[in-house]
This record gives sequence, C-alpha cells and structure tokens, in this order.
Amino acid sequence: MEKSQRAIRFDVPFRTIDLCAGIGGIRRGFELSGCFKNVLSAENDSWACKTYEHIFGENPANDVTSEDFKLLAERTPYEVLLAGFPCQTFSRVGLEEGFENEEKGRIFYHISEIIERTRPWAFLLENVDHLVTHNKGATFKQIIEELELKLKFKVIGVSHNESGKLTYVGKDFIRNSRNFGVPQNRPRTYIIGFDRKRFDPESLALLPTQLPKVGSHQLYNDLNDLLECNVKPKYYMASGYLKTLKLHRKREERKGNGFGYRIVNEVGIASPVANTLLATGGSGKERNLIYDPQEGISGIEIKGKKTPLNDEGIRVMTPTEWGKLQGFINYAFVDENGIDGFSYPEGLPDIQKYKQFGNSVSIPAVEEMAKFIAECFAILCRESN
Repeated sequence: MEKSQRAIRFDVPFRTIDLCAGIGGIRRGFELSGCFKNVLSAENDSWACKTYEHIFGENPANDVTSEDFKLLAERTPYEVLLAGFPCQTFSRVGLEEGFENEEKGRIFYHISEIIERTRPWAFLLENVDHLVTHNKGATFKQIIEELELKLKFKVIGVSHNESGKLTYVGKDFIRNSRNFGVPQNRPRTYIIGFDRKRFDPESLALLPTQLPKVGSHQLYNDLNDLLECNVKPKYYMASGYLKTLKLHRKREERKGNGFGYRIVNEVGIASPVANTLLATGGSGKERNLIYDPQEGISGIEIKGKKTPLNDEGIRVMTPTEWGKLQGFINYAFVDENGIDGFSYPEGLPDIQKYKQFGNSVSIPAVEEMAKFIAECFAILCRESN
C-alpha cells in the first residue's frame, strides 16, 4: 500500500461492525467505552434478532456467510470488526467438532474473508477458553496463522522469532469475567489484531504485548450482592428433581468425577462466585443453584413440575440474575439518572432469556477490551502521523 493510501485520521467515535452479534453484548461493551459507534450488524438466530432490535432499534438479521452480506460489508466504511463467532463446536459441553462442523465451526473463515476484503484497522474475536487447547492446540494455531500470516494482522500476544516462526502462549489470550467486576467464573478467549498493511512496523512495535487483565469497575462484591429477593415459586426446584440430582452426584463421585449440581452460595462459602453461564437454552442451571429459603414455598405444587417444591430452599437463578452476571442488567443500560433502560421484548420466554444471556459476553470485560483498542489506536495514529 502506497504512503498516500495509508493516511490515518484519529476520529472518535470509531465505527464497528458487529458479526455473530447475539443480543449485542460486544457492541454494547464498545459503546460504553465512549469511543465506538456501530454501523452494521449480523445475526441469524431469530429470537436473538428480536431482542437485539428491541434493545438497539436495529434488526441485525444478516448472514455472514452470504456473498450479499460480504458485499454490504465492503460498501460500509468502518474501522473495527467485532465477532463472537460460534463457540459450541469448540466448547467442552459441545461436541468439540471444531472446524469439522460446517454450519458453525467454519464461520471463522467467513469472518476471515470479510477481514481480508474490508481491511479494518483492527478486530476483536471472542470465543470459549477451550478454543486455545482444542485439538491439542492445532485449531488455535490454525486461527493465529490465518490472522498473522495470511491476513497480515499484528495479533496482540503473538511475536515472530529470529527464524520467523510465530510464538505465543495460549493462556495469554484467556481472560476471566470474575476479574472484570462480575462474580462469574467465565474464562474466555479474546483475540485482538491490528492491520500491518495500514500501520507502520515501528508503530506496531510500541503496542502493549498483553491484553487487559483486570477491569476498572467492581459491580458486585460477590454473588450474594446481585441475588433477587422473593423470587417466584416457579424458580424453586421440585423435590423429586433435587433428589435425582443428589443421587447423580453421588454416583459420579464414586466414579471419581466432579460432575453434579452446585449450590454456589451455600452457607460457609466466603465471597461466592457463579459458575459459567451456559448457552444451552437454560439447561445446565443446576451448576448454579441458589440457597434461598422463603416461607410458604415448601410443598407447593407448580404446573409442569412432577413433584412439590423442595423443603431445602434450593432454587435456580433467575434470568434477571443471569442478566446481572453478564452486565446487561443493572449496568450497561443505566442512564445518568440511575435508571436501567434494559428490558426484554414482550413475550420472550424464560428459556430464550437464559440462552441469550448464556450465549453472550460479560459486557464489563468487553468494555475493557474496547478501551484497550482505543488506547492502541492513540499510539498507532500518533506514531503513524
């Protein structure tokens, strides 16, 4: 690229495109930094699209794998590509098919094509922590080589040794939500890169070599801080199901496994933290059971539950509590008057609320990544100019 083509301006807000957008958690994290404005979105889940449109007033129903959308991205001026590409094929709770899954695993290559055709200044990609170890590290190596060697982007945390070989440590790309202000043990992989064809090597060499490790906001001291009071009886576990979970846990313990239900705030736990919220339509809630005894709950019969409610005060977390754990509720949409503007689309069932929050990101963690990219732009634009 000729020098005249590489003129760089430092204009705020920078423009983003939001791919595999879900309900917009990555977008909102970038908006909260005060440095970014979204100009194009893509999501193919119809329920998620309804929530996204309800929140942002824009329908993101676009297909990142289609040529029509790739052409649209080419016609859309922007600086930063954001993508929380599908994680199920790389996760421990999924089938771990990786790139072998044509529908989801190979979406990364469609994103890569969009990066190549549009040449953003930078990108942020987000996925599960298991991405770095999937297939004994071969999957992550493939991704890094695609970004560094083919697309010619400088990936934070990756260097070239004297022979030109890429060197990096997988765990350096993993950051945990619990270190960014929310009481949730949620390790995730973050990949941030900057365009080598746009920025001078000397400027890129001045960038930090590590991603942010902690956040600037502490939303809650621990899990107990965000729990709701007097929740509806439907969230309490049926006595029969609770008994089944206990028997299952005993069987697994005899096998030497650690599987089973977890009461994450049981008496005696100091500063309780939730386990990772799952994107499986609400299943897996037994990993985050809550001890919350409430008068008049024991023995109630609830439609849809085969046995009366348990007498131990054990319930699942509510969708609102999941929303708090991800920063959507009680943080990301609170205005200057302290009024929370977040709401669900009318008629959205609980199963979709759980799925959408579990499939999203912890907004405070993404906000720190956004600030990091803005700080890097300040370095790059100053030095390049």
